[in-house]
Amino acid sequence: MLELAILGFLYDTPLHGYELRKRISALTGHVRPVAESTLYPAIKRLEKAGLLVRATEPGAVAAPRHVLSLTDEGRIELRRRLTEPDERDITDENRWFTVLAFLRHLDDAPAQAAVLRRRLAFLEEPASFFYDGDRALRAEELDDPFRRGVLTIARATSKAELRWLRATLESLDG
Repeated sequence: MLELAILGFLYDTPLHGYELRKRISALTGHVRPVAESTLYPAIKRLEKAGLLVRATEPGAVAAPRHVLSLTDEGRIELRRRLTEPDERDITDENRWFTVLAFLRHLDDAPAQAAVLRRRLAFLEEPASFFYDGDRALRAEELDDPFRRGVLTIARATSKAELRWLRATLESLDG
């Protein structure tokens, strides 16, 4: 998820590390805050793989800044990761939002639609956070108001996402 976010933000414009960290934190926010100790090793891995380059620019007030840019290989890799997201990128809501945030970088509407169809198929499968043996429990079956709240909120969120997915797929297919 972090590498995808780095590639996605740098696809738009070169950024220095601090600005990149702010943008990633705004995207993942309270769910998965990005520490420097996580971000900079990921940047170095992507740099070593030839997916991004670092240039030094004079700082406005202080020390020089390192500005990061995608290479052509980095652009290709971002589009590959968006075209072929792994299963966790489809099923984990936070990872999904990262994919969705950059899906516009795929220039091909059928490729975008294929990714959305995978998410749609996942959401259409019956699921719950709570089970009675193998049977998924519904909010209405729970006495615990807090667990009922989890399921009620999740259902509303899923319904809204399903509506959006179907409408977006219709526009991409049309």
